Amino acid sequence: MPENVLIVTGASRGIGAATALLAAERGYHVCINYLHNRSAADRILASIESAGGRAIAVQADVSMEADAVRLFETVDRELGPLRALVNNAGILERQMPVVQMDAGRVARVFATNVIGAFMCAREAVKRMATSRGGAGGTIVNIASRAAQLGAPGEYVDYAASKAALDALTIGLAREVAGDGVRVNSVRAGIIVTDIHRSGGDPGRPERLASTIPMKRPGEAIEVARAVLWLLSDEASYCTGTFIDVAGGR
Repeated sequence: MPENVLIVTGASRGIGAATALLAAERGYHVCINYLHNRSAADRILASIESAGGRAIAVQADVSMEADAVRLFETVDRELGPLRALVNNAGILERQMPVVQMDAGRVARVFATNVIGAFMCAREAVKRMATSRGGAGGTIVNIASRAAQLGAPGEYVDYAASKAALDALTIGLAREVAGDGVRVNSVRAGIIVTDIHRSGGDPGRPERLASTIPMKRPGEAIEVARAVLWLLSDEASYCTGTFIDVAGGR
């Protein structure tokens, strides 16, 4: 049986780390992609290996086309044929209204959240598509409820980037469905991760808990479980599908 080889971008923390760990538990050979935090990536790697799994950690800035290509080529050499991709890498910047944003900020957010996802999806399809000699595969994009809610006064640029990711999910799903590649998305709500610290509001999940119908923020593992379902054969007739993991928000 061929191994299930999976790349998780931005896998050194938060949703990406939870997804990498859960995937390894379920038998995937995992590439842990990270940008800066080698020590965090190494901790995820060590945890997988200590449990008997197989993984590698690869530094790459997916917003840079050459880095994205190198990431996939490294997986080709070290893990084997790719069967799954989780486009998780994403950034946001400090909370502010649109009237205060400059072009540089918006460009940085879109470079990782949109361009990075496109480049990784492109490289995955090149390897998975049956018309190109692949065996099929699955892509799951980590999107956000912010794409529908807009994040006013905080992160409208981030919300817009995630709306672009929604369009990528729908368009690519229809484009490659006949090539044995399924493309789906998990829209995360307010999840307890370090990303809120990047926005200057580390206590945001707890502060907004009362606005969530379930009255609590989510945990990264709860998003990861939805991702792993979409990657699995249990979701074999799902493509262009969105699962909201947002506590009803």
